[in-house]
Amino acid sequence: MLALFHITADHFCSGGVVMVPILLVSFFMWVLIFNRVLFLRKLYVKNISRQKAGEFVQQNCWPDEKYQGANSLLVREFLAHRSLAKNLDNFILDETVLRLISSMDKYLAAIAVLSAVAPLLGLLGTVVGMMETFDVITRFGTGNARAMAGGISVALITTQTGLMVSIPGLYMSGWLRRRSQNLKNRIATTGMYLKRYL
Repeated sequence: MLALFHITADHFCSGGVVMVPILLVSFFMWVLIFNRVLFLRKLYVKNISRQKAGEFVQQNCWPDEKYQGANSLLVREFLAHRSLAKNLDNFILDETVLRLISSMDKYLAAIAVLSAVAPLLGLLGTVVGMMETFDVITRFGTGNARAMAGGISVALITTQTGLMVSIPGLYMSGWLRRRSQNLKNRIATTGMYLKRYL
């Protein structure tokens, strides 16, 4: 375990100063990803059917707390703001559906941006490393291979780390966007279905 930490610390130090923002981007990106995964997962499990949601709306009765799915959330949010006037309730239901749909996309743009920034920071590290290499060549010529290797190491390690952060981030961004879109469709269709129970 200590040897693995030593290798990781050496790898980090070899990448130079650009490794710090790359790792910060990675940390914040994964915090947001876990936040969204847990939020969206909760809306998929322990859901109620549209028919059951309609019955809750018709009886003006809240679903049990054990139901945490998308339809349950829609019913709870609607009943919390309901006026019991049919025309006004139509508008309240539409507004509730729109509010819930917009909450599905929270942080997804930030995740996509952070995953796109990581390889750019890696490219910055590449430029810094190549500048160090050319500086060594200017001072010592091509005879000092060890000094040249330091700049090339910075260039390659930062590029590698930027891609290692970016590729899973882009995959998770697309996956979360698809899950979010499925939930948005489910909430919108349930909202239209509930109108017959108002």
